[in-house]
Amino acid sequence: MAMRRSYRCMRVLLALGLTVVLLSSVLVQPILGYEPPHTKTGPAVDRVLFNAFHVDVASKELEKGNMDLYIYSLKTIMAEQLEGAAGVHMYQAPATSLSLILNPAPAPEGQLNPFSIKEVRFALNYVIDREFIAQEFYKGMAVPMLAHVSPFEYDYLSVYPLVREYNISYQPEEADRIVKEAMTKAGAQLKDGYWHYNDMPIQLKFIIRTEDERRYVGDLIRSELDKLGFSIIPVYHQFAVATYTVYANDPQLFEWHLYTEGWGKGAGERYDFNSINQMYAPWLGNMPGWQEAGYWRYENAELDALGQSIFMGDFSTVAQRDELYRDMTRLGMEEAVRLWVATVINNFPATADLTGVTEDITSGPKGLVTLREAYIPGKQELTVGHLWVWTARSTWNPIGGFTDVYSNDIWQNIADPPLWRHPFTGVPESFRASYEVESAGPAGKLDVPGDAFLWKADAGEFLSVGPGIKATSKVTFDYSKYFQSNWHDGQPITMADVIYSIYQSFDLAYNEDKTKIEFALGTTSKPLLDTFRGFRLIDDNTLEVYLDFWHFVPDYIASYASPASLSMPWEVLAAMDELVFVKRQAAFSDTTASRFQVPWLSLVMDRDARLVRRTLTEFIDRGYLPEAPFTIDSRSLVSKEEAEARYKAAVSWFDEYGLMVIGNGPFKLVRFDPAAQFAELEAFRDTTYPLRPGDWFLGAAPLLEIENVDTQPISPGEEAVIEIEVKGPGNLGTNYLLFDPVESKVLKMGEAEAISPTRYSLSLSPEETLAMPLGIYHLYLVAHSDEVSSTTERKIDLNVGLEQLSPAQPMLPVTEESGEGEGISLILIVIPAFIVTAAIIAFSVMRKIKAEKAS
Repeated sequence: MAMRRSYRCMRVLLALGLTVVLLSSVLVQPILGYEPPHTKTGPAVDRVLFNAFHVDVASKELEKGNMDLYIYSLKTIMAEQLEGAAGVHMYQAPATSLSLILNPAPAPEGQLNPFSIKEVRFALNYVIDREFIAQEFYKGMAVPMLAHVSPFEYDYLSVYPLVREYNISYQPEEADRIVKEAMTKAGAQLKDGYWHYNDMPIQLKFIIRTEDERRYVGDLIRSELDKLGFSIIPVYHQFAVATYTVYANDPQLFEWHLYTEGWGKGAGERYDFNSINQMYAPWLGNMPGWQEAGYWRYENAELDALGQSIFMGDFSTVAQRDELYRDMTRLGMEEAVRLWVATVINNFPATADLTGVTEDITSGPKGLVTLREAYIPGKQELTVGHLWVWTARSTWNPIGGFTDVYSNDIWQNIADPPLWRHPFTGVPESFRASYEVESAGPAGKLDVPGDAFLWKADAGEFLSVGPGIKATSKVTFDYSKYFQSNWHDGQPITMADVIYSIYQSFDLAYNEDKTKIEFALGTTSKPLLDTFRGFRLIDDNTLEVYLDFWHFVPDYIASYASPASLSMPWEVLAAMDELVFVKRQAAFSDTTASRFQVPWLSLVMDRDARLVRRTLTEFIDRGYLPEAPFTIDSRSLVSKEEAEARYKAAVSWFDEYGLMVIGNGPFKLVRFDPAAQFAELEAFRDTTYPLRPGDWFLGAAPLLEIENVDTQPISPGEEAVIEIEVKGPGNLGTNYLLFDPVESKVLKMGEAEAISPTRYSLSLSPEETLAMPLGIYHLYLVAHSDEVSSTTERKIDLNVGLEQLSPAQPMLPVTEESGEGEGISLILIVIPAFIVTAAIIAFSVMRKIKAEKAS
């Protein structure tokens, strides 16, 4: 599964604190029952081994004892077979979303790409049989999706009325009607059952993934497209080749027209800003064309404007933010460049002896902290299985790499980010960087001190911002928990590592020479960096950040303002900059690598790591120090002696381990063997490391459930009361939406009234029920809590006017006595039931005809 284009600017997003990070270091094991295996610094176990196991054999390998945890979801049928097996525990989480991306590029003159026509793209919604896919391919372990937000995500509260309004379902006749109208209007002709343009057949290349159920999903959609008259060329690929074909090439080369995407989810998000941009807005670089220079690029100024408003806090209230979110979702769905299929409930099997697992509400045991705490009593080693450990698209560099779940699932154990999303609430929290937020927003402004500084690419130095500069917010970061410790190679972590990251991000976006090379990274990061007004060093540990950004949750301001990921030492970043921008021997991003025919820089590959090593030795020989990035107010943060010591330590690290991944987290990467599909992590037991087992553990995610729905008979002209019982943590709430499926219209929606902390009710007045014609209505209930970032949805079918004749409520009692005439024959119950059913169908059909005429 690819984790695409928000990671195109991974370095900048990390630097701005917008990726998943860490948890509060509160010792919680006495409350939660976790018993640490020791009190040493670092993780619970001494070693973690990552091995690749194909999904078809993973369950058997687990039963044989060849692994302790599998973090790629089992195929549903295999999970069913393994469920209840002795010695096995199954973790489940909605960790994967499936989508279908379409290539909307216009074809060369004289040809026609059907997906350049918006109506044709949208029509494909009606041939994706989402219910069939969820029930048959995933055996009920999937939920249909129509938008980028699934029913398990908190922002579903914002968009579920919109999603229901569209009332999209499997309607191949409707798809056929729309396609014929649009294709004919575009000048295409249907000959012998297939579309032609200028007497040439139109052929579409469909890239279909083969590792999992997407093979079946792709084949099902291919069959439906064939029925619409599209000649499909199926191209079956695994991860690496498929993602290269789609994401590293100009869409106008037409190496693909459709692709079965898969998205691995890292953590819950209370108020999404990234995913909606990643999935709909061109500016972030994840839509066809990928914001790469020289490529045809999908453009939509309205989506970009809406997306940037959400991303950059251009709202004054929660309601305004939610309205922007709905508007963007609506437009993204209508543009239909990316169509959504389902959210899959992943099955992650583990040995039952494994303890210390924290279950992220979105990713389950794949969350950031599990392997920091997990252990098997009596063992000091864990073996973790995955579908792949390395692929040709697994690229380890923190600037434009880490675009796949396989490398990310290992990498997250090697570096400690400054903040993270709490695995239950989805709200940013501090870990190794504490912070204080001060804001005058949304309408006010703060004064920026004149001695605050910004990197000026045209001058090539940090300059004071001077008097009169204003900012919306200020965040003060304390990096003491970093600076009291060391990088894995033994060198101290310092403020120089933070400042170099700031320089690197700004110079990549504003230095025209660099932007010409890494165009997509510079283009996508610049709108974010434009909102920063200045930085100010307070002391050796503390940095003030001034920016024009506001959010109604102050922690989101801190997350946005976080200027550095502190994922790798500055000297490694500097050597990579030299390779990419001076020597031109490598690239940070895949599209730049493809455009200039140089390697996509990966620090676990011997070839690339050696290039970094060679550059560092050249730095030593030259006595080189990048002075400008470290000079603040005429004072240098790094001496030449300190720089040389760092260069030598990094070279020694490569000489010992053969790679150039140097982190600061609980594990260090000591072996990476791509050919063997193997990686080895060793505990970082440096006495200066500030964390130890017990500091991360949270246990199982709390459940949110709609336990019971009590509906009274609904008769037109009479009041109807529906009561709902909800179970879950924190302050609960229930939203509702009453939908007329015949008219495709929302009749009523809102927040159910609280009767007690767990019981809610909604009422329909006599006037409202009188206005509801006889028939079936859908009531959608969405429960939510302030302590979890997920929601849960339940659909109730309401019969209006016919309940008293329902087969479940016979008018006469059925006696168990035998003999003629002593009881009510079953047929006397079935006949009224049949009449009721026929009446419902007849009324529904008549209403449907009326609705169609009215439109």
